[in-house]
Amino acid sequence: MIEQIRAKIQAGQFEFSKHAVDQSVLRQISVQELREAIANGKIIEDYPEDKYGPSCLVLGFTRAGRPLHIQSSYPSRPLVKIITLYEPDPAEWIDFRIRRT
Repeated sequence: MIEQIRAKIQAGQFEFSKHAVDQSVLRQISVQELREAIANGKIIEDYPEDKYGPSCLVLGFTRAGRPLHIQSSYPSRPLVKIITLYEPDPAEWIDFRIRRT
């Protein structure tokens, strides 16, 4: 599935939710950083039953090494929807991949 998400992001076949736009501005995450993180990203959580439609959480790193979490819709949609994106808090994540309990 990550390969399909990557292909859609690379082809410009994606859109941001209003929440994702707000978060990208607030957290100073550029579209280029999103593209970089998806290009090397891995799916770390899957939400097939999400109330707004199936989605997944991708962890990727920018060229500068900035970790990003990107929640996106499944690639079965014509446009992949970026639901939210943020830099994970190390206090809440182990290696940015596993939630601390």
